[in-house]
Amino acid sequence: MSEALDSLGEAIAAALPGAVTGHSIAYGELTIAAQAAEIVKVVTFLRDDPRCQFWNIVDVTAVDWPAREKRFDVVYHFLSPKQNARIRVKAETDEVTPVPSIISVFPGAEWFERETWDLYGVMFTDHPDLRRLLTDYGFEGHPLRKDFPLTGFVEVRYDDEQKRVVNEPVRLAQEFRNFDFLSPWEGTDYRLPGDEKAG
Repeated sequence: MSEALDSLGEAIAAALPGAVTGHSIAYGELTIAAQAAEIVKVVTFLRDDPRCQFWNIVDVTAVDWPAREKRFDVVYHFLSPKQNARIRVKAETDEVTPVPSIISVFPGAEWFERETWDLYGVMFTDHPDLRRLLTDYGFEGHPLRKDFPLTGFVEVRYDDEQKRVVNEPVRLAQEFRNFDFLSPWEGTDYRLPGDEKAG
């Protein structure tokens, strides 16, 4: 299986010099490294070439590497029912360089790209409707970036008294708790209220 995937990766890299910069195999799946500016050319080849036939788009997402100059990997997953294989395509970009939209090749990528924009802030050119999908329209920031605060900045809730949705600064309702994470079967180093009754 891995030999077939390796030869497929080599064939894709040979057919798209400059657009594909490398390939690897992990967990029984082929991963292609592509230039972000050439992503439409790469996915068109993956869909149309008889050796590939990756007709189904599974997902478009991103991975945030804040210490890297090009901090985002835009990750595409495709399925070939004909070949019974999956492929992953990764393209690097930064916070300001947009990636071409692949909607012209895979119309089903529209909401995946919107979600990636909403949660990571990766921009896509030629996208017909690039707007928030999972967060509120007035939301600031992109919640899956690693530099986004864990509690966020504002919370959205329905207020019964005002009979409308309100945005408020986040307030933590309880103090920070120090959990010991011990197994209940191992016991703790301290006595809990009521332990004296068990002895």
